[in-house]
Amino acid sequence: MDSSREPILAHMLEAAENASPVEAVEAVTRELGAALGARSVTFLIADLSGRALVRLAHVPLAGAGEGRRDGQEVATVTPFDGGPAEQALRTQTVQAVARSDGWSVLAPVTDRGEAIGLLEMFLPDEPAPRALAEIARTAHVLAFVVIANRRYTDLFEWGQRTTPFTLSGEIQRRLLPGSFTCEASGFTLSGWLEPAASIGGDTFDYSVARDVLHFSVTDAMGHGVTSALTATLGVGSLRNSRRRGAGLVEQAVAANIEVADHATVRGSYLTAVLGRLDLRTGVCTLLNAGHVPPMLVRDGDTRTLSSPANFPLGMFPEADYRAGEVTLEPGDRMVVVTDGMRERNAAGLDLPAILRSIAGLHPREAVRALADAVLEVSGGALADDATLFILDWHGGHDEGRRTSAGADQARASSGLPD
Repeated sequence: MDSSREPILAHMLEAAENASPVEAVEAVTRELGAALGARSVTFLIADLSGRALVRLAHVPLAGAGEGRRDGQEVATVTPFDGGPAEQALRTQTVQAVARSDGWSVLAPVTDRGEAIGLLEMFLPDEPAPRALAEIARTAHVLAFVVIANRRYTDLFEWGQRTTPFTLSGEIQRRLLPGSFTCEASGFTLSGWLEPAASIGGDTFDYSVARDVLHFSVTDAMGHGVTSALTATLGVGSLRNSRRRGAGLVEQAVAANIEVADHATVRGSYLTAVLGRLDLRTGVCTLLNAGHVPPMLVRDGDTRTLSSPANFPLGMFPEADYRAGEVTLEPGDRMVVVTDGMRERNAAGLDLPAILRSIAGLHPREAVRALADAVLEVSGGALADDATLFILDWHGGHDEGRRTSAGADQARASSGLPD
């Protein structure tokens, strides 16, 4: 199959480019199915809840069947049940399952550890190992097709939304990074936001430079649209000054003034943890503006990272800001949460114990396990947003990654969270 790989990929990319953005994925899967002799090939996108897959289809209204509909578009949600589909997505391994009428192959559609969805293929005969490897590589190409084309259409975003968003939820969604997970040679990170019914203004953000990783977690006061607008001011200011090359203290000073000057409700503010990790040395500069202190998991122990105390951003326009430092060691895990992980029923969570129990999980799975834990103790409804950001430090910034089909297999989770 390797000898035909180049023509297959070339035909896939040509089909994607020739199709409209809403039809690009279908065009690619048709090419793939024809090349591999598959009976059918389907793309399932990961639901925004992180707990289901969504099958998108374009059918006449009369035959739409079950699922959410928008004109002739149908989105059918398949909740995770611990079966092959969930295993494939969470462990980032291809699953081949025998059926009465052939074989089902499920391949992760992933880029840099971000689990975008699954490629589902039905084959008449058992696939050989080389065929499975080719399917995995092709699924990786499909990830780029999805990433490129979802910029032009709401179809994929619509499909991923199990429940409608409020206006404040829509604003908050736009403040989050385009990918919640990022794998690199020196680090792996993942963030997650579990929203309250009334949006609480939480955000997380990151940006990778050549030798530096920037990250932030913020929590705006209040709920609803007012909170989302305060978060917009804070995140917008932090991104603007970061992109001008400003340091953490300069970013905090600028955001403090901007929020104080422009917030729609006088006295609005947001708490924040701002980070700057030197990827050559592991030295992480941290600035805490009235936020829940970050935690460090090292050699099975969890401790709180202390840093100079600062006022929240926007509280006092004339406030000064100071930053501290911690040197990370290979194997360290830094965890930043918002106070939604501590309030009301969630306050009963033993975070250090939970962090120890999920130490072996990939950050992508660890943030979801933490989100599930806080939802469980809160009865499924949060009083405030719960946001999580996990950063694993591996060291070896200049070394190449060991990847397979868009994921770092050496650091992938060995199974599902307990």
